Amino acid sequence: MLHISTGPAHSWEVDFRTADSVTVNGQPFLWDIAPLGGGRYHVLYQDKSYNAELVSADYATKVFVLKINGQRIELQAKDRFDQLLDRLGLSDATAQKVNELKAPMPGLIIDVRVQPGQAVQKGDPLLVLEAMKMENILKAPADGTVASIKVELRANVTKGQVLVQFA
Repeated sequence: MLHISTGPAHSWEVDFRTADSVTVNGQPFLWDIAPLGGGRYHVLYQDKSYNAELVSADYATKVFVLKINGQRIELQAKDRFDQLLDRLGLSDATAQKVNELKAPMPGLIIDVRVQPGQAVQKGDPLLVLEAMKMENILKAPADGTVASIKVELRANVTKGQVLVQFA
C-alpha cells in the first residue's frame, strides 16, 4: 500500500496487489494501460483517453514527475515504513545521517551537477542517471557538503554503487 500525494490538498491510498487489481482509497481502480516505450503510456480510464509520460523518477526520495496530457504533475510516494517514520517523527532524523548517495538502479551518468566542496541542501539535484531511456535526477538526501564524486560523466554504474560522498 502506498500513500501518493501531489501536496497537502491531494493524496490517495493506492494498493497495487497485481497489475490487474489496483485500488485507490479502498475502491477498485478500473483502467487500461499500454506502454508505448520510452517512459510513455496510453491510459484509458472512465471512457477517457490519457497520454502519460514518466519525466523523471527519484527513487531515493520517491518523487516522480509525470506529464498527463501535457500537464506536469509531481508525485511523492510513501510506503507504510515511510508513514511510520513520519508518525514517529524520525523521517528527518534518519535523513540527516546519510553520508553517501548510492545508485538506485543500474544506468549511465549523463550529468554531474555538483563538485567537491559544494554545499547542498536536501533535494538539490546532484546527478542525472539515465536508466531504461528515462532520466532520473538524483537529489541530495540531506543538507551537507559534497566531499567527493565517485563517478565520472558517461560512466556506467551498478545498483548500490556509491556515487557521491558527503562531508
